Amino acid sequence: MTDVLITGGRIVTAVDDYVGDILIRDGKIEAIARKLEVPSAQKYQASGLLVLPGGVDVHTHMESRQGIAETCDTYESGTRSAAFGGTTTIIDYAQQSKGESAIFALDNRLALAEPQVCVDYSFHLILTDINPEVLKELPDLINYDGVSSFKMFMAYPDILMVDDASIFKTMRAVGSHGGMVNLHAENGSVIQVLIEEALAQGNTSPKYHALTRPTIMEAEATHRAIRIAELAEIPVYIVHLSAKEALDVVVEARDRGIYAFAETCPHYLFLNIEEYDKPGFEAAKYVMTPPLREHHCQQALWRGLKFDDLQIVATDHCPFCFKENSSGWHRSKQVGKEDFSKIPNGAPGVELRLTLLYDGGVRTGKISLNRFVQLTATAPAKMFGLFPKKGTIAVGSDADIVLFDPNKEHILSAETHHSNVDYSLFEGRFITGKVEKVFLRGELIVDGDRWLGNKGKGQFQKRSASGTF
Repeated sequence: MTDVLITGGRIVTAVDDYVGDILIRDGKIEAIARKLEVPSAQKYQASGLLVLPGGVDVHTHMESRQGIAETCDTYESGTRSAAFGGTTTIIDYAQQSKGESAIFALDNRLALAEPQVCVDYSFHLILTDINPEVLKELPDLINYDGVSSFKMFMAYPDILMVDDASIFKTMRAVGSHGGMVNLHAENGSVIQVLIEEALAQGNTSPKYHALTRPTIMEAEATHRAIRIAELAEIPVYIVHLSAKEALDVVVEARDRGIYAFAETCPHYLFLNIEEYDKPGFEAAKYVMTPPLREHHCQQALWRGLKFDDLQIVATDHCPFCFKENSSGWHRSKQVGKEDFSKIPNGAPGVELRLTLLYDGGVRTGKISLNRFVQLTATAPAKMFGLFPKKGTIAVGSDADIVLFDPNKEHILSAETHHSNVDYSLFEGRFITGKVEKVFLRGELIVDGDRWLGNKGKGQFQKRSASGTF
């Protein structure tokens, strides 16, 4: 493999900010210096650009099912889209079905993803059926398969939701082995009552998705999740936190010394509940769970990111097309045209995380440039056992590197993104800051608008302990 030399760029990590050269050899960072001379290397001039570690997105749903609906991104299209957005590692989900072993669920998902994935990847394991046999499998999944995080749902009764006893048993089974439980924290039983009441009153439009999932029910479940983890003496991670009330619970727990962690997503930072006022079925584009919240929640989330009450920005990339098209009716929001409770929950975002957070966070002074790298690369890698191989620019780390133009202006549109989804949550938004080049283990896979990567080149990443951040 030819040596690669990136010269003259502004290298930014979670703790550093300096101008220098980077030598890449055999897929890893070989040397970093103010000036390197390697005549035989393939050279890339990065003057005027930010040189960032490749993004790590720890929450995506490729080829994921919701009842009869299925997300429209394959592992190939979704990870190609991730790469164009500067993300070089994803952690997706392997979901256990009722009556299925946990190891079987992981093996099936690996077989589906391996020939397609364009960037490096791992999995969280979604557990839906907790029994003694499954609990016995979990230590081996952590210690031998390198899967150290397990997602459980406190929402979606009779589909994904598990009871508190199952959560507690799982926490105790994985805690001593370096495992961590990730929780979708909403009170699913109460929300189901609100959904049934809304439908009985003839309220079927998309805005009722938000009105039947109040912030207090996210806060209640977050509180319950943290208390269960406290009793089990294990770290806990709350996925896609959206509400100030839920964040307040996390802050209180962290102030008591509890290892409570949480992520939020770009759509909660930049969009609010007013999107559900769009006419007709248009608001279905914004049906994700939890729903978009009031503006004051955004302010709280930004403060949480700044002061480390929130540790990570992930995308929860879960794309369903808006219109029925060649992907098929079952891959579109049209499944729920007559009933908001049947609208597939999820939205696209894997390609836009870095640009949105840079433009709306760094440029506006809400977060620093170092904090930007921490939220999008370093903290995710540390939280889920990938650091220092991933998430930083350091000698010996994988050469996953993004060259980012901080001054490039462009407009976000579904016409120019690389996902299979047919709409963008941020259609027409004017942005400053753009990914220019992306290297995966030293190989240039994105060069401007050109795709140079290949499906199947992504490598599965065995991870060490989660929650030791």
